[in-house]
Amino acid sequence: MTHFLRPEHYDRIVPDTLPPRTTTLVSGLAELGIAVGLLVPATRRRAGGAAVALFLAVFPANVKMASDMLDGTRASRAARLVAVLRLPLQAPLVAWSLRVARHAPRR
Repeated sequence: MTHFLRPEHYDRIVPDTLPPRTTTLVSGLAELGIAVGLLVPATRRRAGGAAVALFLAVFPANVKMASDMLDGTRASRAARLVAVLRLPLQAPLVAWSLRVARHAPRR
């Protein structure tokens, strides 16, 4: 929901090659759709696959955010650390999503 309530935060981390506001809103819709899909057993398998794609698609934004924080002077040391440590945490999220996509019951 924060993609819609505070989009400027997300706009800042969108890679320069993409339109910021459109990317923010589309990724927010994708997250909500995937969340609903994971809740419904009949769509859980597809939602798991979509989650894999989303985690991979937003990784460049996470890298940009970490890079911007490390280059800037406004972020606290803790915020910089969190931004960098969240990068390797994408791997278990992708692995979990793959597991859901492979092992959720078929319709």
